[in-house]
Amino acid sequence: MPKVIFHHDSGATDVVAIEADSNIMRAAVQNGVAGIVGECGGQAMCATCHVYVREAYLDALPALGEDEEEMLECTSAPRDERRSRLGCQVTLGSAGGLEEVEVDVPANQI
Repeated sequence: MPKVIFHHDSGATDVVAIEADSNIMRAAVQNGVAGIVGECGGQAMCATCHVYVREAYLDALPALGEDEEEMLECTSAPRDERRSRLGCQVTLGSAGGLEEVEVDVPANQI
């Protein structure tokens, strides 16, 4: 079962197991992870599921899509050109290829 590890500024960590073909945003929202809003429900239209993917996982990520690229220009927390992703656009399990990912949750989303 795929898992997402969310790291918070406070030092707290949430480890969430998810169904295959789910994404980082859904994992956070369905499991009450603080700091991930997912306001648009995963349509890449709000940037409230912005995360910073940890270095070890970057090469396994899918390429940025045009919509995601555009929305990353609207994040509340500063964008990191290499690590910033929208959680709704990173799928884990069979479709995404990733079985595990660690992300840092920005201090603010709105």
